[in-house]
Order: sequence, then C-alpha cells, then structure tokens
Amino acid sequence: MSKILIVEDDVAFCTMLKTFLQKKDYEVVTAFSGNEAVPKIKQDVFDVVLADVRLPDRDGITLLEEILKSNPSTQVIIMTGYAEINMAVNAIKQGAFDYVSKPFNPDTILQTIEKALSASSNATHVLNQVKVVPKVTKNVNNSFVRGVSDASKKLNEYVALVAPTRMSVLIVGDSGTGKEYVASSIHKSSKRSEKPFVPVDCGAIPKEIASSEFFGHIKGSFTGAVNDKVGHFEAANGGTLFLDEIGNLGYELQVQLLRALQERKIKPVGSNKEIEVDIRVIAATNEDLSNAVKEGDFREDLYHRLNEFTIKVPPLKDRIEDLMLFANHFLEESNMELDKNVVGFTDEVLEAFKKYDWPGNLRELKNIVKRSVLLSQKDMITLDILPTDIANASKSTKHTYGLFKNQNEQELILDALEKANGNKAKAARMLSIDRKTLYNKLKQYDISL
Repeated sequence: MSKILIVEDDVAFCTMLKTFLQKKDYEVVTAFSGNEAVPKIKQDVFDVVLADVRLPDRDGITLLEEILKSNPSTQVIIMTGYAEINMAVNAIKQGAFDYVSKPFNPDTILQTIEKALSASSNATHVLNQVKVVPKVTKNVNNSFVRGVSDASKKLNEYVALVAPTRMSVLIVGDSGTGKEYVASSIHKSSKRSEKPFVPVDCGAIPKEIASSEFFGHIKGSFTGAVNDKVGHFEAANGGTLFLDEIGNLGYELQVQLLRALQERKIKPVGSNKEIEVDIRVIAATNEDLSNAVKEGDFREDLYHRLNEFTIKVPPLKDRIEDLMLFANHFLEESNMELDKNVVGFTDEVLEAFKKYDWPGNLRELKNIVKRSVLLSQKDMITLDILPTDIANASKSTKHTYGLFKNQNEQELILDALEKANGNKAKAARMLSIDRKTLYNKLKQYDISL
C-alpha cells in the first residue's frame, strides 16, 4: 500500500482529501503546518507528499528541500492557486514532480498521484531502456503535447494563466515551432471552448479578396460573387479567431482589422448592414513586429490591440528535453495515418536526433518521423533511412543528454550537472532519468557537489 503525506493548513480540506484517498486504498498521514510535517518526514518514508505551496510557517519550497534531503525517491506534488503558479513552477525546477491548481476535482489529484507513483517505480526501467520516455500529456482535441523542459513549463504556465481571460494574445516564435497548437490549446482551455476556433493564414490570402475573406460579401457585390459568403469574423463569432503570420497583412487591411476589433462590428463587402461579432483574437508571427512598427510596416495601434499578452514559443533546440516526447507522439500519429506499427527508434537515431539542430523545429521533426515510418521495413527506425544531414549529426562531438553507453555515463552526468548549475532535478530530466537514479549514479561514481 502506497503511503501519502498531506501537508495542508486548511483542516477541512485536508480531512476531506484524506478521506477520499483512504477510500482509494492509500495509507494517508496529515500535517497542518511545515513544522508538523518535518519530523514525520524524518521518521517515516512516504511515496508521495502533497504539500500546499503556502503554509503558516514556511512555503512549499523550503519544505521540498527537507523532503528530498530525507528521501530523494519521494515524489512531491505541490498544491497551488492560480496566483501562486510562479512558486509552483519554481518548486518543479527544485525537484517537485508536478503541481495541481486549486480548486481541483478528486480525479485530477488521483491521476497525478498515480503518475507520480508510476514515475518512481519505473526508474530503473527508464535508465536501461532509453526509448522509454515520460508519458505524453496532450489535449485530445488538438494534440497539444506538453513538454517537461523548463522552457515548456513556462510556456504551459502562460497558457494556463491567459486562457480563462478575454485578453488578446500575440504568439511569437520561429516557423514550425507549433504556434497554432498553442493557440488552439488556449482556446480549448478558455470559456469559449465550445464555440468555433477559426485559423487563418494571413500570408495565403490574396490582397484583392482579403476583405471578403475576413468580413464576407453579399451576392453580386463584385465580379465572381455568385453567392453570399460568410467571412472569418462571422464564422468565429462567439469563439476564437487565430490570425497566423499576422505580419503579412497589407496596410489597408490592417486598418479594417483594427476598426473591426475596436467596434466589434463588421460590414460584409457590398452590404450596408453591420453585424455584431463577439470574438477573441489570437495572433501569431515569426517576425519582430515591434521592429515592423518602427519601420512603418505595421500599425502601432493594431500592434498594441493584438499584444495584450505575449507568449514566446521556444525553438526545438532549446527544448531538447522534450525532443523524444514529440518524436514518440509523431511516431504514434504516423503509425495511425500510414497503417504501420513501427515500435520506436534505435539508440543511434536517438543520438542523431539529439545532436541535430532542427532548424525547421517541430514541423521538420514531424515530417522526418513520418517519412521514416513510411520507409521503415523493421520494428525500429534506423539511422540508414534518415536524411544525410540528420544521420551525419550522430558523428558530431556535441554532447547529448541520455545515458546511452555505460562507458561515458560519468562524463554525461558531470556535463548535465554543469549545464543545470548543480540542480539535480533538472540534470535528471536532461538525462531522462528520475532523481533517485541520479542519486544512485552520483554515489556510484563518487560525485559530490
């Protein structure tokens, strides 16, 4: 029977949670303050600790240090409100397994506990089988994969913060980083989730018909208008309009777009009737729009209207810890689409993937995985079917983070610790192992910090 410690100063909530978990066959101990929890942590070994991020006598971060010092294998889940998400994210950086936002339903905390216990019990398996990766958490409706890197956690935090609001969002990122997936995730987590999500590629609309595409037209309003047409604004009414590559809009259309956003009304081409629209706008760009404003290529008033909240999507090269999450997700998608059953990637392919710079980001990775699944005649994707530039990356001297060969384990661990500035939890994630395994390896190689 797994043993859980709940550290929560809200006595009623703590008691309710204890009762619920006991009914699920967990052994549960409670503490109503940090000082009450510390001796229990030192006297006993808990599989999971649920700790509120704010306690009467200390915060969850200092308690986290005590827990991991007493038993590094204990998985810590931080409970927090939205206003304290920054503290929770910091706790994860310090070694916590995950956080849950209050209020949460019982099933949510139960699933998180089960994942924490699974992560702990699978430590040795993860070390010996490098193709096993953390479980992908995704939105089923839009296949949004949530990474585990620091950059991804910050991205996920921003999505969670802005999604419930009415704010316009500007998503900035290189081509292929998954800006539309981020936008769709914001929509799915918003109060408009049951209404339409309408994506528009602003770079693919000819200037001559742009007004009609956005605002619609009535039959006979111009040559070729043989029927009435509903524009993107009206189609997204009640929901979210996603304007991809917004920097490609012409100046005249920028004026029309600004007016529509300010007045929340549109007028189809050829019509004298205004239509009220209730939409949330999410825009995306791979350009520096602030520079375009300075150069006079983009209206400053429209820029500020769209940029109430900015989210930067990091390139794949800055999310190397997430690489195999995405690769395995695309492998699953490709198997379904191509009716194949490729199991995974050889160690040589994993090494090449982690050494390659991925200039095309997630789009390039998705295309490479799909191509490899199509070409593969074996259970595993092998180095010989990869494009030459990616296959040759495996020959470079760039360090990769993963314990692929026993003879260089010590070097990889030392390098990961240096890159993580001594943060063992972060180094463990970079090495694709859990904290307990890393502590064992540090002891094995007599590495002290």
